[in-house]
Amino acid sequence: MKKVLLTSICRPLGPEHGDGATVGYELLHRQVTRAQGIFSPRSLHPHFALDYIAENLEAPCVVLQYPSKRELVRELRKGYDYVAVSFLLTVFHRMKEVVALVRKHAPESRIILGGYGTVLPDEVLAPYADHVCREEGVAYMRRLLGEPPLAMPYRHPMLVTRLKVLSAPVSNTGIILAGLGCPNGCDFCCTSHFFKRRHIKLLPTGRDIFDVVERYLDIDPHMSFTVLDEDFLLDRRRAMEFRDCVLRSGRSLSMFVFASIKALSRYKVEELLEMGVDGVWIGYEGSRAGYAKQKGRPVEEVFRELREHGITILASMIVGLPYQDEEIVKRELDELLALRPVLSQFLIYGPTPGTPFYERITKAGLLREDLAADPELYYRSCDGFTAMVRHPALEGARIEALQELCFAEDYRRLGPSIFRSVETWFLGYQRLKDSPNPALRRKAAAFARDLRKAYPVLPVGRRLAPGTRVRRRIADLERSIHRELGRPTLGERLRSAAAFGMALWTALTLRLRLFQHPRLLRHRYRVPVRVPGSVRLWRRIAKLGLPIEVEVLPEGTVWVRLTESLKPGDAGRLASRLGRALVKSRHELVLDLKDVDWKDTEAARRLAEGLAAFRARIRVLAPSTLACQRAAAALLAMFALHG
Repeated sequence: MKKVLLTSICRPLGPEHGDGATVGYELLHRQVTRAQGIFSPRSLHPHFALDYIAENLEAPCVVLQYPSKRELVRELRKGYDYVAVSFLLTVFHRMKEVVALVRKHAPESRIILGGYGTVLPDEVLAPYADHVCREEGVAYMRRLLGEPPLAMPYRHPMLVTRLKVLSAPVSNTGIILAGLGCPNGCDFCCTSHFFKRRHIKLLPTGRDIFDVVERYLDIDPHMSFTVLDEDFLLDRRRAMEFRDCVLRSGRSLSMFVFASIKALSRYKVEELLEMGVDGVWIGYEGSRAGYAKQKGRPVEEVFRELREHGITILASMIVGLPYQDEEIVKRELDELLALRPVLSQFLIYGPTPGTPFYERITKAGLLREDLAADPELYYRSCDGFTAMVRHPALEGARIEALQELCFAEDYRRLGPSIFRSVETWFLGYQRLKDSPNPALRRKAAAFARDLRKAYPVLPVGRRLAPGTRVRRRIADLERSIHRELGRPTLGERLRSAAAFGMALWTALTLRLRLFQHPRLLRHRYRVPVRVPGSVRLWRRIAKLGLPIEVEVLPEGTVWVRLTESLKPGDAGRLASRLGRALVKSRHELVLDLKDVDWKDTEAARRLAEGLAAFRARIRVLAPSTLACQRAAAALLAMFALHG
């Protein structure tokens, strides 16, 4: 069977290493919150598609995320039939470095190029690739490897990112790959035109999406989610089916989605909250931009309603549209900031191959002369922060200065985004806490929990945020929250003191550029490896002849799923073997009882007593019916339940 290596480009990345202004590992810190310094949220964004493809092949695969050149060479020397490289246009030069290493250290390997960098024509990419993927990657790779096609939905890997504030982890986010492409067809949008304005549903139904959500929640019941689908809410039937699944589950989710004004105008805000949507990325673009996706309810009305109900908004605005001059850019900025988005992105109107805007610019000869003369300089400049087109009213340097002004004014006037989030949650809590709708009351309770988690960081904003007016607003917000939810506990006050220390540490690491690059992420799929003794312990439990399934996850968690109820003797035997494995390993145990009809309370009691000493390392997923929960009360009462 063929062996496949899928890799990103190599680290280190960033402007300080010769890359474009936004090149790096993080969408927020490098781009959206680039002006917010120590208050910028931090989250590593790997190439999710690589793990998604690897999960859905039959061939043995290894995935490398941001390897160093030395780490990549070490992996290449293990021998691979195919090496697939994912890249964007702006890091074309980095892709060439990876290809050179493959050619030198694995000359027999066939090279596959993928990602949005493949918008370039064959004659440009041919010197660097044996194959080029410009379509949905799973189907392409299976066809290339001679594997039979798979029906959608494909298997969805567990892709978790960690959000940090002031260098401290605050939440986990499960990434849900729900769709590719976008039918809106905005003239600048590479994503839409790469897939010929088609929308490919990787998760065709709302039930499919909810099934992925449930798998994540089994790992972490407090997981937040980001749905990667360019205009998720356009398909109302799928979204509402997902909402129905959420309502039936009785859960309160936290979902961040991409949506246009056109799509949002088709929903009541209560429907969004019921499906768990409490964060939305909206393309504001410009008040006179005239894109079809902007048609619907007045943007001011949509932004205000979402904010008042606790839904955070990331608004993206374009600088350098043909109708804009300096006065118009500043006026549109004022209009956007008056809507008080939690996060704001400002990118320069730039032409990407394959888009209508690129075709217009090249035909009219409006691309900057130096970029037209040097293709590789053009590729490197496709970063959203370079003025690439001769504008009717603005010099390129002025467009770039106006973009910088937008980021600076967003931060100066509205303050750090983390406190804008807290303010929005508080508005949502106040609005929903007395709702007659139980799903909305659950959402209010979730907002309240998030607000309590934010207590320790509020004093840092009150002291260190930019400007007297912003600091005063944070102080007023803090007092209002305390009146509503109670004064900080001793533990919260101690964590506030620690937060000041973390703020100083964050400032130091930014100033000295310490710890700004990720470590290698290496994932194996179907690759035979030497199994550690602790893992063999768990796998032997699966061979006891009991109705159980055992899965050892790479995060140090073991999943033991009971498929039917146990007899008392078997329950005692299972508890003994599980306890022995817990003693000899550092794994955490998830005991999945959701599919078990507990008819024998004695079996549940023996399992509980046998595992009582390890309760801190065990999480129990409860049976799905109340009757089964009552029958297993001895077991369920002993452990913290999730599910």
